Amino acid sequence: MTMETEDFGADAALFARLRAVWEEVDPAPADLVDRMVAAVAVEDLSREYAILTLVEGSTLTAVRGETDTATLQFSDGETSVLLHVTTAEGGSHRVDGWVDAEALAIRLIQGDRDWSAEAGAHGRFAFEAVPSGVSRMRIVVRGVDGELREFQTPQFEV
Repeated sequence: MTMETEDFGADAALFARLRAVWEEVDPAPADLVDRMVAAVAVEDLSREYAILTLVEGSTLTAVRGETDTATLQFSDGETSVLLHVTTAEGGSHRVDGWVDAEALAIRLIQGDRDWSAEAGAHGRFAFEAVPSGVSRMRIVVRGVDGELREFQTPQFEV
């Protein structure tokens, strides 16, 4: 059994009329596309990025400023991380941090290099001899519900 071209034409006309009735009776909200794009963007942001807040200083400055120190705070609404970056001898950096959740793994990542640390009392951790460069923190935390999840900061300059 084969369908004739006329059958396809009749089906297309029927579907076009059905679509017109549907659009008239139950039209999509005018801002549906914008709301969906915003909802997906928010979901992606909350999953992959945290909010960066410069704690010290009234203006945004790079970590390697005149004082060679910076304090950064990251939060995703459930977990917060505070980092204090200082210049050490020889031009490398020390990164001291605190996390307010139970941290099971803490990593500082710079390109293809990474460093691991363990959280001590009160969620404190540190990395020594970190070279200058664009960095990111990845921390595996146990949420209040007991579920494991990864907290990831946006990139920042050390």
